[in-house]
Amino acid sequence: MAKIESFNNYAEEYDKWFDENNQIFKSELKALKEFIPEGLIGLEIGAGTGRFSKALNISLGIEPSLKMAEIARKKGVNIIQASAEKLPLMDNTYDFVLLVTTICFLDDLEKSFLEIHRVLKYNGFVLIGFIEKNSILGKHYQEKKQNSRFYRDATFYSVHEVLSILKQIGFKKFTFRQTLFNKDINDIHPVKPGYGEGSFIVIKAKI
Repeated sequence: MAKIESFNNYAEEYDKWFDENNQIFKSELKALKEFIPEGLIGLEIGAGTGRFSKALNISLGIEPSLKMAEIARKKGVNIIQASAEKLPLMDNTYDFVLLVTTICFLDDLEKSFLEIHRVLKYNGFVLIGFIEKNSILGKHYQEKKQNSRFYRDATFYSVHEVLSILKQIGFKKFTFRQTLFNKDINDIHPVKPGYGEGSFIVIKAKI
């Protein structure tokens, strides 16, 4: 994963963001929950400070930033310090793999998706939650990225760019959810199927 220095230097600030922007977090969580049945063995890549892993009862997280991993462990999340491009995990192990606002920080999206495909069980699926680059928030973040500690080195993607790489790797049966429908978010937003309206998109892709 790319550019982890900012996450090491400002891990506490990053974690506080979820408290200060709780309606965004809850809206994103609501969208993700529509795709995660209970009882499945999950892995989160780019687990950060463990907010989503803890809320979704995901058993293991991958996180390259030492400081972020330390905060996640304090929350009771099991973390391996590693990168998405080289997962230290067995083949065919997980029912699903989750990435939330992670793909914009990966060094190599294609290599990361290959690794995800490798560790998923037969009939497993990947969930990718991200801010769509052509959305209201996507455009806002890109305009402000040079002034952001975290997004300065981020690469934003469109739905079609992500789908193109997933298809190359062999993923199929795509379904979508979307939320965050404006820039000023003061309450929990609804979740809708599809994409094209909301800024936060969830893609579910099966092997």
